[in-house]
Amino acid sequence: MPSIEIRVDDLSGDAIRTLIARHLEGMHDTSPPESVHALDLDALRHPSITFWSAWIGGELAGIGALKQIDAERGELKSMRVDDRFRGSGIGRAILLHIMAAARERGMKSLWLETGSPDDFVPAQRLYESEGFTRCGPFEGYTDDPFSVFMTRTL
Repeated sequence: MPSIEIRVDDLSGDAIRTLIARHLEGMHDTSPPESVHALDLDALRHPSITFWSAWIGGELAGIGALKQIDAERGELKSMRVDDRFRGSGIGRAILLHIMAAARERGMKSLWLETGSPDDFVPAQRLYESEGFTRCGPFEGYTDDPFSVFMTRTL
């Protein structure tokens, strides 16, 4: 496989907007509206969020974001791999990139919310394989049967 280029993205490209729209549609297909915590384009532009895109051979392969909760904690947001690249290590590469960026910023822990339906099991396994463990809700989230909360010390 060609090398993966991961770069900070300004969310202006058509491919990015399309993948974010697909991500949101997928979340709404598997969870009731009140249980969808994925961010739209405007929310992803918030100053507390850094958004990355991953490219292979000029094609968008995946996306991911880091929201700064406070000086020591960050939250993973909008992790999504384009269907054409699933199972090829893109998700892990983005996750490791975000973890490294969080460490460079002095963060001590990362947190995330992902879905609980079967469609989310591969994501849960990826996070667990990189040291994330299940925890309770954090930062305004509430217990929800459609959510799994995870954290990891950096």
